[in-house]
Amino acid sequence: MRIVLAPDSFKGSLPAPEVCAALARGLSHVLPEATILARPMADGGEGTLDAILAAAPAGARRETARVTGAGGEPVVAAYGLVDHAGAPTAVIEVAQVVGITDDAAMRVPVRSRSTRGLGQLLRILLDRGVRRFLVGLGGSSTNDGGSGLLAALGVELTDAKGAPVAPTPDGLAALARVATTGFDARLAHCEIRILSDVNNPLVGPLGATAIFGPQKGVRSDEVASIDATLDAFARRAQDAFGRAVAERPGAGAAGGLGFAFQLVGGVVQSGAEVVAEVVGLDAALSDADWALTGEGRSDRQTLLAKAPFVVAQHAAKFDVPVTLVSGAVDAAALDALGAHFAGCFGLADGPMDLASSMAHGAALLEARAANLARLLRAHRIRRTGARRDTA
Repeated sequence: MRIVLAPDSFKGSLPAPEVCAALARGLSHVLPEATILARPMADGGEGTLDAILAAAPAGARRETARVTGAGGEPVVAAYGLVDHAGAPTAVIEVAQVVGITDDAAMRVPVRSRSTRGLGQLLRILLDRGVRRFLVGLGGSSTNDGGSGLLAALGVELTDAKGAPVAPTPDGLAALARVATTGFDARLAHCEIRILSDVNNPLVGPLGATAIFGPQKGVRSDEVASIDATLDAFARRAQDAFGRAVAERPGAGAAGGLGFAFQLVGGVVQSGAEVVAEVVGLDAALSDADWALTGEGRSDRQTLLAKAPFVVAQHAAKFDVPVTLVSGAVDAAALDALGAHFAGCFGLADGPMDLASSMAHGAALLEARAANLARLLRAHRIRRTGARRDTA
């Protein structure tokens, strides 16, 4: 029997590879003869780097670089180097550089945060000869339209007097000119795949500032002014590059990093679909009997191309049943989820607060997997017996 484990991370509790390990322990306790294939998943947010490296072939490695964090202080950012489709590929997780979990950066007002460190990281990798990039956009703390990224790549941002302006929302308020004469020409020969499940444009009522700004510290009375600043920046930047991307789906991802990466030639793709490709999900599912997936909490949003839903879609191509095992499952979404999963299960067996559930996530996952394996074993025994009686 072959079982594929393809969960997303349980944010705040366990990264996806550890979720796989806990599920595997529970399954193996009851089904020691089963072949278990771990294909940890992600959708472009935190955990994308872990998931890809965990499933990557030998030779893939995690490295670090010292760059500028969102608040201006140095950070040591992890990234990955893998061989994908015959070429060295860098795996960049935006949250490693300008993550919303960086407490020091979050203490700096959002109007003063910048994505400059991401441009610095790209240049480090370009200097090493890398020309293919997978960039996960989730979990950013910035709202600068990607101006910091562009500035670090050589784009000039100046005011009416020709003086440089800071690549931050505050600095961009004085922007008068964007020039690309110093832009790093090596980017023209790169493949940049942007991993995101966000389809928002850069500005407007569905844009980066209005929708995602408040969780990063943008006050309600600041939304209009920052949005107008990003709009003016985008118009000048598009004129300079000769490319209109501000209205494209995903331009508003990561505070406008989706805009900046598309401006330099990047292509937005479903994060979960790209991770599925890189980790070899289809190859694992092609002759599997069963699959397990999950995430921290499942609800109707899961069906909007989140990792578990993408796993279910891929498994359906091979007629493989997929069971959802998540930290919690919204009861109101069970009917909608049940149309795609062979059972939807949360972790708690009784009253339990969120903190306890997250703290004991591995043990709860192991126990849930063992119980599911007992159900599966009972079904297989009954089915085998029925066939024997017929014979």
